[in-house]
Amino acid sequence: MSTLFLVTPLKMMLLGLIAILGFTIVRYSWVAFSGEADRSRFLRALLATIASVVVVISSNHLLLFWAAWVSVSLTLHRLILFYPERPRAQLAAHKKFLLARLSELLLAAAFVALYGQFKTPYINEIVQQASFAHGSTNISVAAVLLAIVALIKCAQLPMHGWLIQVVEAPTPVSALLHAGIVNLGGILLLFFAPILASSSFACWLVVVLAGVSTVIAGLVSTTRISVKVKLAWSTSSQMGLMLVEVALGLYEMALLHLFAHSFYKAYSFLNSGNTVNHYLAAKLAGSVKPKLKHWLMALSISLAMLAVAQWQFAIMTSFAATTLVWFALTALIVPSLTRLDKGTLPRMAISIGFAALLLTLYTTAKHHLAVLMGLDAPLNLIADSFVALLFIGLFVLSIALQYWPHIHWVKRLFIWLNAGAYLDEWSTRLTLKLWPSESLLKLQHTDWQVETEAK
Repeated sequence: MSTLFLVTPLKMMLLGLIAILGFTIVRYSWVAFSGEADRSRFLRALLATIASVVVVISSNHLLLFWAAWVSVSLTLHRLILFYPERPRAQLAAHKKFLLARLSELLLAAAFVALYGQFKTPYINEIVQQASFAHGSTNISVAAVLLAIVALIKCAQLPMHGWLIQVVEAPTPVSALLHAGIVNLGGILLLFFAPILASSSFACWLVVVLAGVSTVIAGLVSTTRISVKVKLAWSTSSQMGLMLVEVALGLYEMALLHLFAHSFYKAYSFLNSGNTVNHYLAAKLAGSVKPKLKHWLMALSISLAMLAVAQWQFAIMTSFAATTLVWFALTALIVPSLTRLDKGTLPRMAISIGFAALLLTLYTTAKHHLAVLMGLDAPLNLIADSFVALLFIGLFVLSIALQYWPHIHWVKRLFIWLNAGAYLDEWSTRLTLKLWPSESLLKLQHTDWQVETEAK
């Protein structure tokens, strides 16, 4: 018999993640807002948001899931506007409010389609039956709608502007948003993975839009100076990557990515005040910029490690996933190759050993999460190859921006990226047209706003 709430091993892991992040952020907020007269108001909104996320994760009823999904957005809106006098916080809240209402309508339509197909409001029953019900119009429509909802929730381009501007909110809000709430788009697709997998159009929609967003947002983040803005752009990129992994059927990789990104972003935002100290420490330590030959050496070493791992364990079944892991290992190894001195060999040995350890942990976690998920979807080789090419393009363009900034096309690319690819302007104009605000209209027409958008 189905119930309103259902706790599975996967949901237990997600609830554990929420508990750790929630405790950390609430504890941080308690100290950070010790001098605020409205600390209790902030903490109430923060706890309400976390509670709503818990209900989303644990719910097993379409209506309850939808109501909790709406509640997350409404309580987050209060947190974003904790300092209502900040114009850019108002702009972020405006954009977020409109996009949230759109995503909620689309999610409701998707749930209506699913209920019409399966005649049950219980999510576990829908997912079980979806594996045997292919070719239905209702399922295809629901899959496309769920894909669009996930793209909106994960702030994929060009619906990303609110995520970048929400850095005007207090730091705990940014930590909660980037480490937890934006993940709900990926979690939605993981919960309804059989629905998404039943529609090739929905999968391709996610692969193309999220894949392109991953590349552009990732490159834009390299042009940013502000720590929180850089982190915000990287969140959009990382969320796109997670959605691509789900669309390709790499569910265990997406789940592993979700956990790693959540902990990393929570730490990065809560520790953002120490970034200047870290930068100065790196400068004093005399850090050396890697040369191209160092990158080639690191690529060769990491490729050899992957070849050995594949030969021994046959762990790599996706070209895109293999490419991603290859570049990740390369980035980990390359710093140890940049300085030739007596400590070079020990540094290389430590880096390679650490990379091998991480590769082992990755393969082990990937295996256990695959068992935990209990889902299997055929890999689309064309989509997989397309994503791999996107990863290669991202790596090549990153190298070009770093080492050949004076080439004409690289200069033009940098200008385009430095302006955020000019994608947020139309969103701002549309937002202010649909929901005018005198203070925001003034903000839109100031030179300060234009200069800020370009940085």
